[in-house]
Amino acid sequence: MSGHSKFSNIKHKKEKNDAAKGKIFTRIGREIAVAVKAGGPDPDNNSRLHEVVLKAKAANMPNDTIAHSIKKAAGDANAANYESITYEGYGPGGTAIIVETLTDNRNRTAAAVRAAFSKGDGNVGSVGCVSYMFDRKGQIIVDKEEYEGDADDLMMMALDAGAEDFKDAEDVYEIITDPDSFTAVYDALDKEGVPMESAEVTEIPQNYVDLTDPEAVKKMRRILDLLDDVDDVQEVYHNWNEPEEDEE
Repeated sequence: MSGHSKFSNIKHKKEKNDAAKGKIFTRIGREIAVAVKAGGPDPDNNSRLHEVVLKAKAANMPNDTIAHSIKKAAGDANAANYESITYEGYGPGGTAIIVETLTDNRNRTAAAVRAAFSKGDGNVGSVGCVSYMFDRKGQIIVDKEEYEGDADDLMMMALDAGAEDFKDAEDVYEIITDPDSFTAVYDALDKEGVPMESAEVTEIPQNYVDLTDPEAVKKMRRILDLLDDVDDVQEVYHNWNEPEEDEE
């Protein structure tokens, strides 16, 4: 697979922040509610819910919080009807951005997403305009500081379980799977006690775009920060090759 894992490194570092963790838990809770409403409260008989639960566990969401979220979703007949809407668009320098949302007010969400793009001199495009530049894959991140085992052993463990690729980056190991093999690989690593920093089915860029103009970098950051502040936004994927020295 082309590209490298800098994108995921940045993501996993930012998610260590406590405030970011709280926001992630809120978003995962919303995903749980949608999954329960669509397929029931039993993760063993609801593959979408099972996938969200794995994501929640990797994000260190407490088990009792996960169970409470499932129970609440199953028993709340008056819960909001969330609609899944994906927006695609362009940022500075032709960067590609995908925004996944869950909303109970389509007009509110569309306005907020468009405003975020426009304030950074970007623009929302039509469905499919940039998604072809990404591959939908399962992605598991293992922090080297948390994993005490051998890299080769971890790689063989992942590949034997069905992983497609294994990357040894500066501070993490990145394991890539086909979406259908994600759960099997996760379960194999979890059984061996491998600590996972994050685990989810995500959109991975096929190639990355460099921004050399400081003003373009500033505008790109503005778009991403504004999107992160939109409550309805669940995930934001982009192909900007963010400079390492600017990592948080």
